[in-house]
Amino acid sequence: MTFEIENVYPEVVLPDYETVIKNVIEAALDYEKCPYEVQVYVLLTDNEEIHQINREHRQIDRPTDVLSFPMADYPVPGDFSDIEERDPDAFHPETGELMLGDIIISMDKVKEQAKAYGHSNTRELAFLVAHSMLHLMGYDHMVEEERIVMERKQEEILKSCGYIREMES
Repeated sequence: MTFEIENVYPEVVLPDYETVIKNVIEAALDYEKCPYEVQVYVLLTDNEEIHQINREHRQIDRPTDVLSFPMADYPVPGDFSDIEERDPDAFHPETGELMLGDIIISMDKVKEQAKAYGHSNTRELAFLVAHSMLHLMGYDHMVEEERIVMERKQEEILKSCGYIREMES
């Protein structure tokens, strides 16, 4: 598996961010029973850059916490059964890895949301990676039923690698 993590954020929010990201990516792939070796690119940036990307790609003129850019389409979310026939361009020609896509995370939002929700920066980063990984595998939350499924899967993925929501005392 190839995980490329590029951190252009100007400060250290989490010293072990690479471990957190890799743990959640692997947990999401295991949870969805992905049968392939994969490539995932992760960019950690600030509100200004994610705002520009959000405006350019989604025509939404504000920063967001995470953006997901899947490389393949999934008629059924998480169904890899026919992806080789359906989308052969989703595989790297040299490595044969399934190119899942790109994840862009605002570390400014990680800090803001962790504080707002009363949990750690680690838990917030893990949540955003799990959320984005599900998008890369075809899940969405545009309607209520999809949102419920996606939220349950996110929590189960996070629980499987120990990133549970801390409760304030």
